[in-house]
Amino acid sequence: MSDFEELYRQARMVARPRRLSELAEAGSVGAALLTDSGRIYTGVCIDTACSMGFCAEHAAAAAMVSAGESRVVRMVAVTWQGNVLPPCGRCREFLSQLHLENIQTEVLISPGRIVTLRELLPYAWHATR
Repeated sequence: MSDFEELYRQARMVARPRRLSELAEAGSVGAALLTDSGRIYTGVCIDTACSMGFCAEHAAAAAMVSAGESRVVRMVAVTWQGNVLPPCGRCREFLSQLHLENIQTEVLISPGRIVTLRELLPYAWHATR
């Protein structure tokens, strides 16, 4: 996990559950993305009563894109308790489409277990282009 230690630390720092309103909560999951420029972007999930929220990976990716970047080299998501989570299917697909090389992104899916986004999307419809 040595290549992921700083990513894990930063994801863990932003994963702080909090109630935003009677209808929304945030921060039960934090994510950190390392780009090819060496910058790290973080984000938290937002959960709403009517399922209009989004994952921490989406929030981190939005920050990255807002800063003018799209290539993710490594990524990790963690619960507020510190448990590593693999990205959901929606996040896998979303991130893979932001840059053609993101299919090679290294993803920490459990302590000591790193796979590529391609391995998480073995039959990606766009990976053969």
